[in-house]
Amino acid sequence: MTNGHPSLDDTPAHNLQPGSAAAHAMSRRKFVRSSAVTLGAAALLPLFGAGRGGIDGPSGSDAATESLNPDELFRLGRFEEADRGYRRLLRENPNNAHAAARHGYTALMSNRFDDAEVFLTRAVELVPNDAFSKRQLADTFVRQDQLARAVPLLRGLDDQSRALAAVYASITGKPYQIVGADRTRVPFPAVDPLPHFKVSLNGGTPEYVVFDTGATLGFNGETAARLGLQEVATSSAFVIGQNVTLSYGVLQSLRIGEIELRNVPATWSDQLRFPPLSDGTTPSGAIGTDIFYRFLTTLDYQHRALLLRRKTRAELARFRAGARHAEVLPLWLVTDHLACTLGSLNGFGPRLVLLDTGAVGIGVLTTEKFARLSGIKVDRNRPSPGGFFNAVADRISLGDAVRRHVPGLLGPFPWSSLFPFEVIAAFAHEFYRPFAVTFDFVNMKLYVTGGLQ
Repeated sequence: MTNGHPSLDDTPAHNLQPGSAAAHAMSRRKFVRSSAVTLGAAALLPLFGAGRGGIDGPSGSDAATESLNPDELFRLGRFEEADRGYRRLLRENPNNAHAAARHGYTALMSNRFDDAEVFLTRAVELVPNDAFSKRQLADTFVRQDQLARAVPLLRGLDDQSRALAAVYASITGKPYQIVGADRTRVPFPAVDPLPHFKVSLNGGTPEYVVFDTGATLGFNGETAARLGLQEVATSSAFVIGQNVTLSYGVLQSLRIGEIELRNVPATWSDQLRFPPLSDGTTPSGAIGTDIFYRFLTTLDYQHRALLLRRKTRAELARFRAGARHAEVLPLWLVTDHLACTLGSLNGFGPRLVLLDTGAVGIGVLTTEKFARLSGIKVDRNRPSPGGFFNAVADRISLGDAVRRHVPGLLGPFPWSSLFPFEVIAAFAHEFYRPFAVTFDFVNMKLYVTGGLQ
């Protein structure tokens, strides 16, 4: 297994040196080969629905979406239909930079790395100042633990990207190296205020951290100082509802149960405050999707445990054998750590929702627009700071996984600036209580078990 790479075989995905003439030529050949369907090669390529990118032609019901605006379909989160439109535009004009960028971005959200690399590279070649596509191309490499290939792309972007580039360039060993058992189970002493568990940081005494699927690996300043983390770079960021100065560095060792990760990028800030645990202690930090992504990860609220399995065929088969009655949903990964699936608010949907376990005391976060469209009850008599209002959703669901009378917040969430598509809500901490949620970032599936309606 290639560590951290969402693939279930042992074949390395890349054998070319980044930036080499050979690598560039290979990228160009891949683009030309994929675009060759305009010359009649479509019949030789598998369909998009089979999990491969290509620019194949529509067939059957696919043709019915050809007349629809792919940008509108993309905005609505109808990614497969939108992608058929972008591939049609690329057949008509292989130099359509916008279609190449969107096709590559759609591939990246589903971890189809070959297409993501080819078409995002082409988009940047066509529009060299396309910062968004450069960031997505960098993420294509980061998700495969090829951090060195992301560095030159990130250096020319914003402060946070440059800080990440500095951290990635500073890592001398194999990033996110996984050693130890094939799987491990770590108990949660409690699930409130957030589920928490013990880890060992840089070989030290086990200490509590919370998990948060809306976060990356981060610590408070006291923990970073105690661990002796060396600051490689800094940037400003909006974290947990506040503007903070983040420091960036490398954690040498993160041990979770019987599994250890080495050479792990991390952030910290003196301004970060984590919610006190039920015993009055303060967690040392939060572990997020950038770590969970590298495993077949189960967050089991129902049985109070975190389960990590390596991304192997054997572990996936073992998991699937025990999850035959699970609700299975599509999974998309946006940026390096924000996972989305399809969910509904009071029967409105299914539409794209964000999976964010880190919001304490609430189960759903949404905006004015989608509260109105879904009929969520909003208490406007008691506004909260920052323009937020308390709300209650009668019913929210991920497929047949349903919660009723769910407390929530309505407010000015930053999704519109984060994503070029609509997200109707974030499903937060209170939603998950009866369930176990498993993230399969190989096949891009979300499994929900326990407490199903």
